[in-house]
Amino acid sequence: MRGQVSVPSATRARRGEYLLGFGLLLVIAVVGLFIVKWSPYWARAFAVASSHTLGNPIVYGTEATPPPASVEAALDYAQRYFQAVWQAMLLGLLLAATLDSVVPRDWLARVLGSRRFSTAVLGGVLALPGMMCSCCSVPVVAGLYKRGASIGCAVAFFLGNPTLNPAVLVFMLFTLGWPWVVLRLVLGLVLVFGGAWLAVRLTEREAQQSSASAVLLEPEHDPRPWPLRWLGSLVRFAAWLLPEYIILVGVLGAARAFLFPALGTEIGNNLPAVVGMAIAGTLFVIPTAGEIPIVQTMLAYGVGAGPAGALLLTLAPLSLPSLVMLGRTFPTRVLLALGLLCAAVGMIAGLLAMALGL
Repeated sequence: MRGQVSVPSATRARRGEYLLGFGLLLVIAVVGLFIVKWSPYWARAFAVASSHTLGNPIVYGTEATPPPASVEAALDYAQRYFQAVWQAMLLGLLLAATLDSVVPRDWLARVLGSRRFSTAVLGGVLALPGMMCSCCSVPVVAGLYKRGASIGCAVAFFLGNPTLNPAVLVFMLFTLGWPWVVLRLVLGLVLVFGGAWLAVRLTEREAQQSSASAVLLEPEHDPRPWPLRWLGSLVRFAAWLLPEYIILVGVLGAARAFLFPALGTEIGNNLPAVVGMAIAGTLFVIPTAGEIPIVQTMLAYGVGAGPAGALLLTLAPLSLPSLVMLGRTFPTRVLLALGLLCAAVGMIAGLLAMALGL
């Protein structure tokens, strides 16, 4: 009799766990994204459509040259940057804590754990409503990968959030024009899904080992009530990610004078300028859509399309802080490969912009 009762009881408990995990994740995602992303971007799209600008570039401000490297420059940039992203970062931490503590791992692994290319495509599609900058998506990426999503899916989600952001493409259409949108979209797709494919290929050995010992790697059931599990995950993600994030944003803010030159035709419109801007854009960190006023201002000052195109494809997808934050999630060789791929795609974008006369 006891054995007959325990089966339905276990089934009901499992069903309750599924409903709780999915329900809480859905509520946080929909409410949070509506407040932080969907509603503000909807209103902003109308303003950009009429003004054709997103304001001053965060790198230069109102000047034509970045400020000299100093503590003041670091603090100023960090303050303006975090004013723009703190809500999205908080939402990312909330979503990561929910994935880590409440969403059933076995379900997530079944749906997103395959190393097939179709799963990477699903990761890219799931990124579209998120519309986060690269650093704000990191907690969710870490939560997905830790709970059983494949590295291809996680990388596509990581790169897809900033690169394929629908709102940014709309803003770009109203400010830079459709040729720049096409350039960003086509090469962005190459970067997102090429990066996912590359990550899968670079982790073949780990995948074989983990599949052979999957039972041993399965964590023990956490008996704590879900609110305590959720709060513990939130504190752990925040303590893990935020300190290095804050420090690196300040360092890059101070380094603007070394990464970005004074605006003007003297920057050149040639291969060395494209390579330099591609490297700078890959390392630097900006809030969502921050690349648009940078590129628009550069073009207004007579900077060639080559350097502008390189920044268009490198500033948003990733940055040094986002790569460092993922240092305990993805293998180092995957992170290096993603950085090199981003820089390479940026160089191609710059050369195409020059060739097409954008």
